[in-house]
Amino acid sequence: MKFITALFLLMVSVVSAQVQPYKIFTSEGKEISFEKMSKSLQKTDVVLFGELHNNAIAHYFQVKVAKSLHADKSKKLIIGAEMFERDQAEILQNYVKGKLDEKEFEKEARLWNNYKTDYKPLLNFAKENNINYVATNVPRRYASLVYKKGVEALDTLSMQEKSWIAPLPFPYDKNLPGYVKMMEMFKDSNHANENFPKSQAIKDATMAHFLVTELQPNSIFLHLNGSYHSDNFEGIAWYVNKYNKNLQIQTISVVEQADVMKLEKEHFKKATFIIAVDADMPKSYE
Repeated sequence: MKFITALFLLMVSVVSAQVQPYKIFTSEGKEISFEKMSKSLQKTDVVLFGELHNNAIAHYFQVKVAKSLHADKSKKLIIGAEMFERDQAEILQNYVKGKLDEKEFEKEARLWNNYKTDYKPLLNFAKENNINYVATNVPRRYASLVYKKGVEALDTLSMQEKSWIAPLPFPYDKNLPGYVKMMEMFKDSNHANENFPKSQAIKDATMAHFLVTELQPNSIFLHLNGSYHSDNFEGIAWYVNKYNKNLQIQTISVVEQADVMKLEKEHFKKATFIIAVDADMPKSYE
């Protein structure tokens, strides 16, 4: 009887391992548990969670990471996101603080199409637990302005408008591999002009600026962003180091693979932790 029970448990274990749709790895490709990852994250100042916008497991882990960081009371949790633009920071704050009801918030805010399925759960977790939730991204129209007319066009903005973006002039290095790769990817398209990576950079700089500005002593800032904004410790991470070189940063990147049992070489060192997700998992939107 004991043998049969042991055999059954072994079979369940094998089946569970085969159907698990994700695994977590270190930057060197070593598998790691969620608990060990969480302990490491708790020791840092900034966590940049690089998501694939339509990956449901990425959003599941964002909530799971936030709950873990919040449960450890050694540091105060602050949350921020690319998905909320800085000119709507007050609207976001009013909702989180209970000054604006859900219906009015969803009417006034410029919400992503997948807000209700992918971002609402974490926002409401912050609201329910009195966690500061920060709008960090540049208003989209100003990134578009940079793309169309160059960085110099930002000088024409009003003082109010400039308060919603990174301080000017913002640092920029066109030779950062991520920006170079961006130009290479779109070299045969209409996007291929020198302003294209600059329009990305103003987003990275603005998110980093408001992240650093809102970070408080003895706190940890969990920031949600597309993985391309923080992969390889570039983008937002590069700007955070420019604005405050004393901050410790750890990053997470979500990648999709046909087989999650082993991290593919191309993803090594992409982030502090890499969550490999089964590429066949359904998307939250197409």
